[in-house]
Amino acid sequence: MPGTPETTPAARQVSDAPSPRRLLRTEKVYEGRIWDVVSDTFQLQDTGDALTRDYIDHPGAVAVLPMNAQGEILLLKQYRHPVGMDLWEVPAGLLDVEGEDFVVGAARELAEEADLAAGTWNVLADVFNSPGSSSEAIRIYLARDLTEVPHAERHERTDEEAEIEFHWISLDEAVASVLAGRLHNPSAVVGILAAAAARADGYAGLRPADAPWPAHPSQR
Repeated sequence: MPGTPETTPAARQVSDAPSPRRLLRTEKVYEGRIWDVVSDTFQLQDTGDALTRDYIDHPGAVAVLPMNAQGEILLLKQYRHPVGMDLWEVPAGLLDVEGEDFVVGAARELAEEADLAAGTWNVLADVFNSPGSSSEAIRIYLARDLTEVPHAERHERTDEEAEIEFHWISLDEAVASVLAGRLHNPSAVVGILAAAAARADGYAGLRPADAPWPAHPSQR
């Protein structure tokens, strides 16, 4: 077909890859309660001009799409002050425990935010939340074979988390809500669409919970 680019072996598999550049200077310009702002000066090419970029230095995060035996998923409503909205999200949290395994962190967030434990874990997707302004890498898991955390062992939620509301919804309804523009949280949007795609083969094509995560800053 005229105008169709020639397909090369490299083009048949699209994959993000590390791209080291010459770092001339790095400086912490703001130290925050949860994350810092860093200013890096670097060169794209050895003979190129120096460029400076400020960005959020983030420890990374995990998110969990809980799915029950009926194929419904759990969404949580939580207030997010920067956007001034109540958002329907999935359980998620920072990877701020040094040395903690990623899926262990995900299980902790699932228990703390949703009072649930899961017997089956898979990776749905790995994403950068906002790669132009933050180093935040997020791994989104699918959690199945759910059980409730006993009341005596449940986490006491405070601040914004104290207002969390729960809602079980079919995966098809969730996809429709994403496409209609009713859901905005990136982990929820990506997790829902990834789960809908993975359902075609009964989730058999998903990666195991301990799959390598080379894009996370701690692994590079």
